[in-house]
Amino acid sequence: MDGMDVPALLWFRQDLRLADNPALAALEGRRLLPVFVLDDAAAGAWAPGGAARWWLHHSLASLGRDLASRGAPLLRARGRAEIVIPALADAIGAGEVLAGRLLEPWARERDGRVAEALAAAGRGFRLVTSATLHEPARVMSGSGRPYAIYTPFAKCLAAMAPPEAPLPAPTRLLPVQNPPPGDALEDWRLLPRQPDWAAEFGTLWTPGEAGAAARLARFTTGPLGHYAVARNDPGIEGSSGLSPHLRWGEISPRQVWHAVLAASGGNQARAWPFLSEILWREFSYHLLWHRPELPEVPLRGRFAAFPWQPDAALLRAWQRGRTGYPIVDAGMRQLRWFGWMHNRVRMIAASLLVKHLLQPWQAGAAWFWDRLVDADLANNSASWQWIAGSGSDAAPWFRVFNPVLQGEKIRPLRALCPPLPAGTRRPARSLAAPPLGGAGCIAARRRHHARPRLPAPGGGACGGAPAGAGGLCRAARPGAG
Repeated sequence: MDGMDVPALLWFRQDLRLADNPALAALEGRRLLPVFVLDDAAAGAWAPGGAARWWLHHSLASLGRDLASRGAPLLRARGRAEIVIPALADAIGAGEVLAGRLLEPWARERDGRVAEALAAAGRGFRLVTSATLHEPARVMSGSGRPYAIYTPFAKCLAAMAPPEAPLPAPTRLLPVQNPPPGDALEDWRLLPRQPDWAAEFGTLWTPGEAGAAARLARFTTGPLGHYAVARNDPGIEGSSGLSPHLRWGEISPRQVWHAVLAASGGNQARAWPFLSEILWREFSYHLLWHRPELPEVPLRGRFAAFPWQPDAALLRAWQRGRTGYPIVDAGMRQLRWFGWMHNRVRMIAASLLVKHLLQPWQAGAAWFWDRLVDADLANNSASWQWIAGSGSDAAPWFRVFNPVLQGEKIRPLRALCPPLPAGTRRPARSLAAPPLGGAGCIAARRRHHARPRLPAPGGGACGGAPAGAGGLCRAARPGAG
């Protein structure tokens, strides 16, 4: 039988789109079964958090409609992928399974088990580049070592050939005959109930490939023109809002790259403030690939013995937006209502947690992982390590963001402050400063807190720290949004 006559299984993962999907394009003209597997067991602690599950539900619904309209409905299955995928491949007589390559450590281990199970049945498992511009394993320094500093990494990528043009979406797909039954999306219970704490998410977000395309168009025809300056202002629409769409692969980084470059008249220097943010995303994945301990262990060994002072009450106050610092509290409540926070504010809030309150950065990263619709293991982990000073490119490692001074620069802060009695005037500075004293005020509790001695920075040259806020998916470094 000719290879084109043998069905194939298309495994959707973090590439929930039809356009610029290399795995899908490779199956042109072949009968296929599109599949998504919810495998929480393999992901373990890194299974999608609550906010990401809300997004995933709606994104899968959108993908399902798009696939069905082209003739090949999406099959949803839940369980261990190394069991589910080979079983589905056997059920349809697939010659091979195609998927976009995942870079998370747990996913790499799982893909190894899937490949072994498929090979035992005489089937192939082909992975293609889908989530990044370049495979991290292929981007190395002149000495043949992985990059640890962003600046030389970005220069290396900038010197490479530009990303290939995005692939078009297919107009028609050939389904397999008599596919096995799958799960109903509602049975997965990805959406919160009683209470529906994500009720406001839909007022800001439209998950799915169409929503991603609309968000990109809105950005390139608006905020992109003043992005270099506006990205730092949480009071205006100055960032892209593409982070959750990129996280689930509803749009590819090269689609974004080419659209931004085209909107900038083909002038890469003009587009660079935003394009550099795409490269920061690439750098985070580069770190995760070469340093799989990134989500849990400080990259700078001297920080392993840092004398954190875990305090459940302080952490809870920070999570609830009750620190007493208006800019931090406003951001944490924005996170709670919309599953997102402007990255300038993420940076300020994260700095307060680790540098003022001396709470472990892993605790902050875990909270963001559960609450962000754009929670991404590479970006979230690298960004928290950056703000904590323990990351490979955290220069200077002793950076502290003053929540009062930062709050004074935020224009909409006045609207977020509680009203005062009639006739009372509040000095401008007090809008950003916490109240003096007060039983529930973190500022009062930590005002005279003895700070432990910080570890000396590790050896080696440090590249330039990221400047300003941007438009992609990092949790506590200027730039997400």
